[in-house]
Amino acid sequence: MKIHEYQGRDLLASYGIPVPSGRMITAASDAAAAYRDATGGNAGGLAVVKAQVHAGGRGKAGFVKLVRSEKEATEAATFMLSNRMKSPQTPPEGLAVSKLLVASGADIADRAGGGKEEFYLAITLDRATRRNVLIASREGGVEIEQIAHDRPDAIKKERLHPTLGLSPSAARKIAFELGMKGKQINQAADIMVKLAKLYVEKDCSLAEINPLVITPKSEKFPDGQVLAIDAKFNFDDNGLVRHPELTSMADNSEENPSELKAQEFGLSYVALDGNIGCLVNGAGLAMSTMDIIKLHGGEPANFLDVGGSASEEAVTEAFGIILSDSRVKGILVNIFGGIMRCDVIAQGIINAASKYKNADGSIGFKVPLVVRLEGTNVEAGRKLLNEARGKIPTMQAANDLGDAAKKVCAAVGA
Repeated sequence: MKIHEYQGRDLLASYGIPVPSGRMITAASDAAAAYRDATGGNAGGLAVVKAQVHAGGRGKAGFVKLVRSEKEATEAATFMLSNRMKSPQTPPEGLAVSKLLVASGADIADRAGGGKEEFYLAITLDRATRRNVLIASREGGVEIEQIAHDRPDAIKKERLHPTLGLSPSAARKIAFELGMKGKQINQAADIMVKLAKLYVEKDCSLAEINPLVITPKSEKFPDGQVLAIDAKFNFDDNGLVRHPELTSMADNSEENPSELKAQEFGLSYVALDGNIGCLVNGAGLAMSTMDIIKLHGGEPANFLDVGGSASEEAVTEAFGIILSDSRVKGILVNIFGGIMRCDVIAQGIINAASKYKNADGSIGFKVPLVVRLEGTNVEAGRKLLNEARGKIPTMQAANDLGDAAKKVCAAVGA
């Protein structure tokens, strides 16, 4: 699960991590008041208006704007709320923007040698070592993936102890390696330790601050203040049962409707870009099914795991979800019956097909359907499908997974 930046900022603040003040708005008419709040009523003060969407590339797309008046804030809000944001991380048609963050702007200190004092900071899981890892870089405010690709030496890493987390000494070492000086080091280390604590306690899969900045020197902060300017969080869905306060932050309007519907029926569904729909039981088998489709020249349209104990109703809904994708030109059903019974799957296929009536009076999906069944009650399942084949002309059986993949790829012209 993802949350918006304004929610992420609130989460950081709840752990004592300093962030600029701001609030979320949903109407351009509220932008002027939000600007006044963000600048403390200081006419000409710096504020920022940022689109709240689950996608990156906002700045380059024109959906992050610095403003210095109520008029500019209102104009920026009007533009963002009336246009779709398009970036390399959005669908081609872009994303509708319904929420904005209006926050106080932060002056960023100049860096010796050019540029600004901006840093990247994140904690995620290092699957190679099976440990959480702190990732940091002096190259903040940009896409970290590009930095990691072009200049891997610019990335600093510190693995967290499985039970003790991130030690203050390890955090100070990273801050020093990033080039921070004086009181900046302890400020940054404190943020790192608190971010690590937040990451573990809230069952995050990603906790990111980009950029983490240093403000110019002031009387209150002789070495400048270290601030978190942007926040991005992903949470492990399996841990949300422990965090109702996080579940309430979910914005379903930002999620794929098919994926939300799948969750209602206990199905694991992820939309992909191909044209062959997949209905499989078991995550590993689903991955193998997608691999063998690609081996034979096809492209999977989805990952869909119906699990080990799906009902006929869930299987029927699974077909509806697959067919709601207009790109699907064929479907491969691959079931290995363990806990899942092949006759239940077969009856679910028949039930789903019966909902679709064609112009010639026949029933069944308009797209070709290839079914491979094996395992518990397989003979009963095959019998049900054989009896229904006369009524469902688009359906054909397969002997094994390789045969199934060949047949569905041929059916869609792959």
